[in-house]
Amino acid sequence: MNAGDVTSDHQEHDVVAGPLAGVTVLEIGSFIAGPFAGQLLGDYGAEVIKVEPPSGDPMRQWGITIDGESLWWPTLARNKRSIVADLKNGVDLEQVRALAAECDVLLENARPGTLAKYGLDYDTLRVNNPAIIVTHVSGFGQSGPRAHEPGFGAIGEAMGGVRHTTGDLDRPAARTGISLGDSLAAMFAVIGTMGALYERERSGSGQEVDVAIYEAVAALMESTMADYEVASVVRTRNGGTLRGVAPSNAYPTSDGSEVLIAGNADAVFARLCTAMQQPELADDQRFATHTARGEHEYELDRLIGEWTRTLTANDLLDRLVEYEVPAGRVYSAPDMLTDPHYAAREMIQRITSAQGLDIPTLGVVPKWSRTPGSIRSAGPPLAPSDTEPC
Repeated sequence: MNAGDVTSDHQEHDVVAGPLAGVTVLEIGSFIAGPFAGQLLGDYGAEVIKVEPPSGDPMRQWGITIDGESLWWPTLARNKRSIVADLKNGVDLEQVRALAAECDVLLENARPGTLAKYGLDYDTLRVNNPAIIVTHVSGFGQSGPRAHEPGFGAIGEAMGGVRHTTGDLDRPAARTGISLGDSLAAMFAVIGTMGALYERERSGSGQEVDVAIYEAVAALMESTMADYEVASVVRTRNGGTLRGVAPSNAYPTSDGSEVLIAGNADAVFARLCTAMQQPELADDQRFATHTARGEHEYELDRLIGEWTRTLTANDLLDRLVEYEVPAGRVYSAPDMLTDPHYAAREMIQRITSAQGLDIPTLGVVPKWSRTPGSIRSAGPPLAPSDTEPC
């Protein structure tokens, strides 16, 4: 297939009504950070044209596979169309450049400087398309002493600080079970892109959006730097709790489940004590204030855990709802798939993959009242050479 042959997914496209309807995005990226940003832009109504090498995006083979088909791919590539192009091939490259000249956004996550080799950098593209927005996602950003180094999400999580604060203090730094750094960078890329699109309405000019994965992680690190520099406190790992905020932990139940209870505010804690039939705890000097509860969090967690172990998860949740205490079961995928609130909010949607698999996928976040986003198609197949242009 040559670079001009843009193929749609096998499913028929519905009318796009999302807030980014009419915006065209050219995605030149692979793996997670750039393509997840492309997924979100597509969810919001943009037309996303994904450029893939002849071998395809490696994500087509990542994660759990069924008969060689990734169960991750249909979600990550949903709402996108596909173009197979070898940028080292002159004909293909010229056709990709022609597409870029007509697009609103070029989204890329190559190492800084890579696209400049092909004349797909912002300074080159804006000559013929002054309104284009070029959104970069990279490990270390487009400038600085480490800009040209390779960087993955895991490195961004380490340098951004989240690894240091994740896990138990007596064990090595842990990671979450998802690609957190890549996903955070993707979300900041979408925020930056939408901001640039909004500004373009006033100025008529495009610009570059520069997202570094480590910075996307660091942006979530709250007051950790101030805690250290001003108060000489280094926030570190504390298991399933946030040090000084109590009670806020996952507690065991009699049927083997875990329920997260967040009762750290004074009024909420008082209601929790009443639900536990131990209202006197709210006036106990060890627990009467936010600061005191933080200082005695382990003892408080023990008392709450002794109570929760006497109840099933459902009975515990019913009791906490009755007393207006924020709580929720610690969910795994089976819980999400069967939860009535997920269903009511349309957070579980189903798509049919290119090979005919019925695949559940998470719905669109956020929700717009007048111009809702949508899932219109599953991830496109890697088009064969005889596919006709769409």
